[in-house]
Amino acid sequence: MTPLELVQSLLLLAGCGFYAVGTLGLFRFPDTLSRIHALTKVDNLGLGLIILGVLPFAGSLAGVAKLVLIWLLALAASATAAHLVALAVRPRADEEEHHD
Repeated sequence: MTPLELVQSLLLLAGCGFYAVGTLGLFRFPDTLSRIHALTKVDNLGLGLIILGVLPFAGSLAGVAKLVLIWLLALAASATAAHLVALAVRPRADEEEHHD
């Protein structure tokens, strides 16, 4: 195993580990806002690490650009979806605070 393959393997394993931690947070955190926070932050980092691990296999500069573009689009989509879910959940969260 070459040093490059070792680094790639570590990046891929770390990325998968971050995905696993994000999924665990989805099941463990008590409220929706905490859950989407865990998912968006950790999964974006996991995807970034996986893409870094795959970049040497891209073969060309166009392939690298496509992978980076995929990551940037996933970042934007994740942030947008989390924001929309938070807006939908926020009125209920405010009501629950007033009942306590």
